[in-house]
Amino acid sequence: MHVTHLSLADFRSYPRAEVSLDPGVTAFVGPNGQGKTNLVEAVGYLATLGSHRVSSDAPLVRVGAERAVVRAQVRQGERQQLVELELNPGRANRARINRSSQVRPRDVLGILRTVLFAPEDLALVKGDPGERRRFLDELVTARSPRMAGVRSDYERVLKQRNSLLKSAAMARRHGGRGADLSTLDVWDQHLARAGAELLGRRLEVVAALQPLADKAYEQLAPGGGPVSLEYRGPSVEGGFSEGGHPQGAGAREELEAGLLTALGEARKREIERGVTLVGPHRDDLLLKLGRMPAKGYASHGESWSYALALRLASYELLRGEGNEPVLVLDDVFAELDVKRRARLAELVAPGEQVLVTAAVEEDVPAVLSGARFAVAEGEVVRR
Repeated sequence: MHVTHLSLADFRSYPRAEVSLDPGVTAFVGPNGQGKTNLVEAVGYLATLGSHRVSSDAPLVRVGAERAVVRAQVRQGERQQLVELELNPGRANRARINRSSQVRPRDVLGILRTVLFAPEDLALVKGDPGERRRFLDELVTARSPRMAGVRSDYERVLKQRNSLLKSAAMARRHGGRGADLSTLDVWDQHLARAGAELLGRRLEVVAALQPLADKAYEQLAPGGGPVSLEYRGPSVEGGFSEGGHPQGAGAREELEAGLLTALGEARKREIERGVTLVGPHRDDLLLKLGRMPAKGYASHGESWSYALALRLASYELLRGEGNEPVLVLDDVFAELDVKRRARLAELVAPGEQVLVTAAVEEDVPAVLSGARFAVAEGEVVRR
């Protein structure tokens, strides 16, 4: 799988941009603030419907423009597809595939798959649980695009349930009779049903990533491991085996039952606090280096190696399931010491398509030879 052409209109700093791409390594080189990351961010957005830099679409639209358009020609074997997304802040985004009538944006998921390495990845190890949940959910969706709908359903139910709990909590604080909670059991059922499917997929990903992440860490930092991944959350108690693997065909039913039990046990506290305290939105992925949690114990270099190992493991997982993803390395090499830089470059160099950004040519390891584009003042010129 690779992108053969990228087209932007009013995306970030670009009024217009047309970039033809080849398989193999392509590096975008230029001073900081000139738009290198904007190019690879657009590629990542087509694959995930999100940015690795911001949480909303508004900053992606060029100042003064009403909308932005990102379009890419994607080749998979002998098949080519044209994917287009129109970003409309404050309104619904629109999508097209092969210039057909409009489809839902999430229908484009799976046409292009990417694995992106960026300085922000350090937050996977050092950041809040939300960073790790996002990492898992993006990988879950990359493996099974229909999970975007499940995630959307879960968020919708969570919002409704939280609204009901908040009303109850406010009424209690003001001495009122309290909100009508007769529908809470119904929302519990909906939350448990969608939550169990999401939990099951997350657990599958964690189980599949474990050996791949350990191997990748050993390649990046020989003798520095082992690393282990443990999914943590009260809703999964009893829902998976000792090794973290889902328990066969009955896993979803067990997880749904576990969620319902946990919700029942937490109900009093939830009504008092006015928020849902149990579910996938509260869980975490514990990253261990040796016997200790990486967060708080790993050095800066070890944390970088761990974050890179998670990305490399994701790449190997997706590649093993067919349709090798596009690798994107956004200003990563400048953050690494010489040894880690060389090891990472050797590991990613064989990729079908590797997109690299760097401030100076010297930041791109020699093993990553290929096409070069100069990026400056909104211009993208092949050298």
